[in-house]
Amino acid sequence: MQILFLGDIFGKPGRQLVKKMLPGLKERFNIDLTIANGENAAGGLGLTPSVMQELFETGIDILTSGNHIWDKKDILGAIDGEKRLLRPANFAPSIPGKGAEIFQVGSFQVGVLNLAGRLFMPAQSDCPFNTAKREVEILLKTTPLLIVDFHAEATSEKLAMGWLLRDKASAVIGTHTHVQTADERIYPEKAAYISDAGMVGPYTSILGLDPDEILRKFMTGLPMKWKLAEGECMLNGVVINLDPDSGKALEIRRIFEIA
Repeated sequence: MQILFLGDIFGKPGRQLVKKMLPGLKERFNIDLTIANGENAAGGLGLTPSVMQELFETGIDILTSGNHIWDKKDILGAIDGEKRLLRPANFAPSIPGKGAEIFQVGSFQVGVLNLAGRLFMPAQSDCPFNTAKREVEILLKTTPLLIVDFHAEATSEKLAMGWLLRDKASAVIGTHTHVQTADERIYPEKAAYISDAGMVGPYTSILGLDPDEILRKFMTGLPMKWKLAEGECMLNGVVINLDPDSGKALEIRRIFEIA
């Protein structure tokens, strides 16, 4: 089974690039399931119902998210009605949405779990490790195929999650930093891992934003204008090949393309 996971889709430039490149990627790698982190897809902050539907229409099957999921309030009224959109499972259980779901992919079922880190992140999450242990055991009762999006800042925290789930998950994929790492691996026990899948959005940018605005903030400490960068864009992600019967990762391949 071939799984495509796209890094954080950033604003309209990222959405346009997905629309342009996703059909070709799915054909080239014979993709069975496409997952993407969409929490920055609406203007670089948050997600709206209309942008969510736009992304599904491009061919994305499942959207994960993170700490920016509520930045566009419209999504609060839509997330309960859309099982293909996940929010971190270690957010408060009383809030809308779900953090884990099982999806039918051909004759197989795939579990997807979304988690948020706590190091250098907003204080809105319960322990991701205890949540992961609980949710993974529930999902594994149905299927050995399990993809985890760990939306976190610290590499140490992401690596710790990889080690925790190395014999449980099929893949532990980091998101949030918008910078693709080159540390992909496959644990002997089962899981593929990468600290960050990267971003789909402006290449000549600082995490998707106009470099001059970001530099001004760093150099003066004054508030910055939220301005998306212009110019060519990049598409980051990973393709993971899984044994559909055991759920074990057979290969993980980084994607970094500029268009």
